[in-house]
Amino acid sequence: VEVKIEVVIPEKERSKEEMSPNGKASPMIYKVNGTARHYHLEEHPIASNHYHNPKDMVEASVCHVKDLENGQMREVDLGCGKALLIKESGEFHAVGHKCPHYGAPLVKGVLSKGRVRCPWHGACFNIGTGDIEDFPGLDSLPRFQVKIEKEKVYIRASKQVLQTQRRTKMMAKCISLSNYNLSSTNVLIIGAGAAGLVCAETLRQEGFSDRIVMCTMDRHLPYDRPKLSKSMDSHPEQIALRPKEFFCTYDIEVLTEMQVVAVDIKSKIAVFKDGFNMEYNKLLIATGNTPKALSCKGKEVENVYNIRTPEDANRVVKLATSKNVVIVGASFLGMEVAAYLAERAHSVSLVELEEVPFKKFFGEKVGRAVMKMFENNRVKFYMQTEVSELREQEGKLKEVVLKSGKVLRADVCVVGVGAVPATGFLKQSGINIDSKGFIVVNKMMQTNIPGVFAAGDAVMFPLALRNNKKVNVPHWQMAHMHGRIAALNMLAHGTEISTIPYLWTAMFGKSIRYAGHGEGFDDVVIQGDLDELKFVAFYTK
Repeated sequence: VEVKIEVVIPEKERSKEEMSPNGKASPMIYKVNGTARHYHLEEHPIASNHYHNPKDMVEASVCHVKDLENGQMREVDLGCGKALLIKESGEFHAVGHKCPHYGAPLVKGVLSKGRVRCPWHGACFNIGTGDIEDFPGLDSLPRFQVKIEKEKVYIRASKQVLQTQRRTKMMAKCISLSNYNLSSTNVLIIGAGAAGLVCAETLRQEGFSDRIVMCTMDRHLPYDRPKLSKSMDSHPEQIALRPKEFFCTYDIEVLTEMQVVAVDIKSKIAVFKDGFNMEYNKLLIATGNTPKALSCKGKEVENVYNIRTPEDANRVVKLATSKNVVIVGASFLGMEVAAYLAERAHSVSLVELEEVPFKKFFGEKVGRAVMKMFENNRVKFYMQTEVSELREQEGKLKEVVLKSGKVLRADVCVVGVGAVPATGFLKQSGINIDSKGFIVVNKMMQTNIPGVFAAGDAVMFPLALRNNKKVNVPHWQMAHMHGRIAALNMLAHGTEISTIPYLWTAMFGKSIRYAGHGEGFDDVVIQGDLDELKFVAFYTK
């Protein structure tokens, strides 16, 4: 079903709206305190709507009203698919039973204050609407009709929606791309990671029907970057966040292999490396990080990689199979790569400056327990040392020499020694950047320049649970939320960020999940069994 709404604006208001601040007629101005003309709202093909073919509908009795207490959830079978039945404050709700992000069973999640939180990666959904309210992930849950008859609970649902278990929120479509000057856009998004994509989608969900352009140095449409180190043989289409058709349907233009080299904030122009200029009205900078390279002798040798793209990850897997791998840096990326390659490579060696992996982040006790798990899986550690030289044979890597004097055989080397914000192109722009290169924003993800927002790994933002101390949190979940908050404030909603940071890592079938933000700690209180890796750690200060 396509819903079309036409808002007729009085002639006086229309002429005002079509004028830009400098008095010239412009199709680029979006009136945030009013409504854009000619909305074309339509559901994504997999979204649920209220006009299903009756033959597609199913209704089933799933339990007695007394079978569920307040605060309980139950996965129920409707014959052709399952739903999650929830009872809270005496009311029943039914939503999709799987998290749309990676299919986690939500019945194993946590129900609290009208929201259910995914047990795997922490996404949060409103039980009344099914809407996603915390990330990661892009889709919401389908919501099903619940009725009570003779003390029995019935759920009515679409068979198609039961099978897809996801719903894309209603989105606006662009008025008409053919009216636009190619070198100007209403919203320009630099960067096509989670922050950039969620910003674009949120604008469309909020009814924004003007031009949106995303640009990326990558050759691919937005993809799930955390998968690069966890599932290294994934192809770009397997980890794409949205299919190509999605961008066409909702008129979100993506310029691939396009690098912005300067931003002129006075003229509101982004300058590209190839000389192309694009005028914008609102700008989001979501360029993320650039990995640090090794500075040792022989750093130009072949077969030394930072994992930045699917091609990097695929190439490393190919070169590492039954060969010798050296990983420099016991970072999340380095440790995940080591875990992935442990069964495939002949040997995996990990070089790290610290005495224990994750010491600064998880503390020594947890770090040692993780290290032991790796050693039990044939990963060899070389701690408290660094690389002094990369030696080659016929131009290709052959050995990694450590400062301790140890020489490691190596057919491929992966470098995970940290990253720096990809903000060098903004140095002369007038946008406020701190001494480490991070873009400084307020609670609404706004920079010091009106109309310019920033999101993702490259920003310092006020964290509510740390009394609004400015922090950098380079987490996948946080990038999603930054993008959403930026979009809402481009539309003058005045929404402040208040989410709690959350990250996860997975290695050898074990996952570690971390909630909150601890910059240093005095003590770690551990409940459970560290040796079995079944524990909860509380970081105290």
